[in-house]
Amino acid sequence: MNDREHVVATYRKSAPRYDLTSRLNLALGPQRAHRRSAVRALGLRPGDSVVELGCGTGLNFGLIEQEIGPGGNIVGVDLTDAMLAQARRRIEANGWSNVRLVQADASEFEFPTGIDSILATYAHALLPGGGDVIARGAAALSAGGRWVVLDVKLPDNTPRWLTRLGIATVGRSAHLEEWVVRRPWEEIRAAMQDTLADVSWTELFFGSAYLAVGQSLRNRGESA
Repeated sequence: MNDREHVVATYRKSAPRYDLTSRLNLALGPQRAHRRSAVRALGLRPGDSVVELGCGTGLNFGLIEQEIGPGGNIVGVDLTDAMLAQARRRIEANGWSNVRLVQADASEFEFPTGIDSILATYAHALLPGGGDVIARGAAALSAGGRWVVLDVKLPDNTPRWLTRLGIATVGRSAHLEEWVVRRPWEEIRAAMQDTLADVSWTELFFGSAYLAVGQSLRNRGESA
């Protein structure tokens, strides 16, 4: 099973209870507070446009809607049909008419030009090719637009024995071990530093997660 098939299979299974397990999962720290911080870091204004990669069931949509209002718009992108079905139910329940859902792999998604912000929270480092996704998103941002990534990582200087213990605790899998070896957060950090301005990197929950923020290299008022 390749990475894409593994992700789809995993999230199809977890989609019906994803919201509940996210609230109860304390291993990644206070996720709700971290999500709020990520949305605040977008620097949104009423009427802004936002692309959310790995939107899942739409847990961040309400937070974004509070900032952009009905005059803004959200494009929610996710690979898994079952997760998007849950997101669609959330959209209908809240009566949001400014949210469009797209089923796509982040590595293949074509960003609309001139978007104001891009967000990815707990999207498993955008899967392989995360650096390219960051670069393509940065090129699509409007002047002054922001790219924000909230995701998990290994704490710096984690002893190898502790990493092996963690893998044994959650269950050995080729995908988890590949993630540990690949260290995708480093690729994302480098790509943001190469393609964005004023990049900030904040370690969260004892270094097991991070919030990365970068701004379009163009200044507000410049043409795309």
